[in-house]
Amino acid sequence: MSQTDLIQTDRFVLSAAEQAAIEHEREHYEDPRAASIEALKIVQQQRGWVPDGAIAAIGELLGIPASDVEGVATFYSQIFRQPVGRHLIRVCDSMTCYVAGHEALLAHLARRHGLTPGQTSGDGRFTLLPVCCLGNCDKAPALMIDEQTFGEVAVEHLDALLEAFE
Repeated sequence: MSQTDLIQTDRFVLSAAEQAAIEHEREHYEDPRAASIEALKIVQQQRGWVPDGAIAAIGELLGIPASDVEGVATFYSQIFRQPVGRHLIRVCDSMTCYVAGHEALLAHLARRHGLTPGQTSGDGRFTLLPVCCLGNCDKAPALMIDEQTFGEVAVEHLDALLEAFE
């Protein structure tokens, strides 16, 4: 298959950029199955999530069964199989953060922004995800917005923190 061909399965088309990036990653692995996580990350980076059609398209491009790609996609919690908001809020729910105010943060996010764990705000701005530990126990309660970690988050400062993320 040439690099200019587009992979299309059941009306899903990998873009030329996605295909080229996946083929580049595949070259780094002896077994094409090992490249499936990188392929999923490439699609997610481009689209914000991994649509069902991408699973078969990735499998076809890598020359592996779609079920193998699906197994990887469902194993890793950071591969999103449904659309998520423009920004991901990950609230730590470890015991330390729980004791330090985790529930107050969740209550505020629900009351003020209509966010409950696993849900996306109506405007598509935020998705709230629980995470078992952010490794920031000395600064509990902690949360992440996208790739930034914030510690000692007080409810009264949460809205101002979120305002920085349009």
